[in-house]
Amino acid sequence: MRKALREPLVHFLALGLLLFFFFEWSGGGSGSSRIVVTAGRIEHLASGFTRTWQRPPTDAELKGLIDDYVKEEIAARAATADGLDRDDAIIRRRLRQKFEFLAEDAADQAAPTEAELGAWLTAHPEAFPAEPQVALRQVFVSPDRRGARALAEAEKLLERLRAAGPEADAGLGDPTTLPGELPLGPIREVSSIFGDGFARAVEALPPGQWAGPVRSSYGLHLILVRERVPGRSPDLATARREVEREVIAERRRQALDALYQRLLTRYSVTIERPSPPRPTPAGGAGGAR
Repeated sequence: MRKALREPLVHFLALGLLLFFFFEWSGGGSGSSRIVVTAGRIEHLASGFTRTWQRPPTDAELKGLIDDYVKEEIAARAATADGLDRDDAIIRRRLRQKFEFLAEDAADQAAPTEAELGAWLTAHPEAFPAEPQVALRQVFVSPDRRGARALAEAEKLLERLRAAGPEADAGLGDPTTLPGELPLGPIREVSSIFGDGFARAVEALPPGQWAGPVRSSYGLHLILVRERVPGRSPDLATARREVEREVIAERRRQALDALYQRLLTRYSVTIERPSPPRPTPAGGAGGAR
């Protein structure tokens, strides 16, 4: 008997039995019939109720929350035991979302450093496209008012404006509700008023002299670009919040990719692609019989 007790196999079996009974008693085994509602779980249920209803639950309401939690635990264990969690696309998607959320959350522990933020901004200039600014005056020539003569009269009016110089009276054109002058601002503001094609044409005009005519959906315009400021990418102080958000998002993606690569080494993946459909022979379905 003593010799048998010294055998490693006996020790192994005894340890296995101890672990089995421990998990059964503690509720850690998947087949456990013991449900423990801890004090921490009850506090979590009560705080959730308080957030929703802006008051703590009564004793009866708290009992209802606990009873509902127990029912949920029973249903989850029974469904898992019956294999209802397998091959369910919704459950698999939720598990993946939770898994990735926890993995990404671990990547957010440390705030990005100044060097990290600056390096990201330098490496991604396209993230903050530099938008030029422009200030202009415009004289409107209405095709509805002048008909077929609109283009010719616009060109004559342009000659008069050029002869008068940059300070020429811009009120020479036809009446319009469009602004005669736009102060220095982003080119998108020009686009929002006159249209994208008009804004692109304005970007190509030389500053300091009358030019045109430039077409818009309203008619013809003679343009004086008073000032143009080339676009400049923002510095870190200006774009800090946006850069921090992008750096953290990139961290999460990298952490998740690295985690999947580590986990992938545990598996052997076999992809069985479907065979291509066989061509229907001539005289097949619908052919002669």
